[in-house]
Amino acid sequence: MNVVELRKRVAAFESEAHKILGVSEAATRSRVVLIGPTYELLGAISIKQDDMLRQALRCVEMEVYRAAHVLAWAAMVDYLQEFTARDGFVTLRVARPKWDFSSIEELREQYPEYALIEAMYKAKQVTKGEMKAYHGLLNKRNECAHPSDYFPDLNESLGYISEVIKRVANHKKRNSGLP
Repeated sequence: MNVVELRKRVAAFESEAHKILGVSEAATRSRVVLIGPTYELLGAISIKQDDMLRQALRCVEMEVYRAAHVLAWAAMVDYLQEFTARDGFVTLRVARPKWDFSSIEELREQYPEYALIEAMYKAKQVTKGEMKAYHGLLNKRNECAHPSDYFPDLNESLGYISEVIKRVANHKKRNSGLP
């Protein structure tokens, strides 16, 4: 057996092992690997967003579940903020003419994420269902980022990250033809 064949067999074994172990609560690494196909739905995202999502998955591996939620949300809101900037904020400014900002950094500093999502709905950049879902994800993130009695587990964290990935992928797909 040559080295190439051996590598293929090892990769196939590893893949099968992750599938088998992925159903076990104790097999954190295998559970994280199983989110790979969901991650592939994203397509191209910014390097910063990719890094934050990968760090969120690393947090899950390390059993730092609250931090995983915070990082996954940070990737999502970065995507939403960059989406509003794609047309120079023209659409957002029509929806919120009194908002005074000149850059994405100022937008981030001056307007809360909850308000940004509402403005995106008013600007028809997200649907009503998306707005509600994003608000729900933000609320879950807030429970993790601030003192609370909420302590997510492995399943909740992987579910949260998976939902963030799917929501970004769906939003990108729905808006792929826009400038």
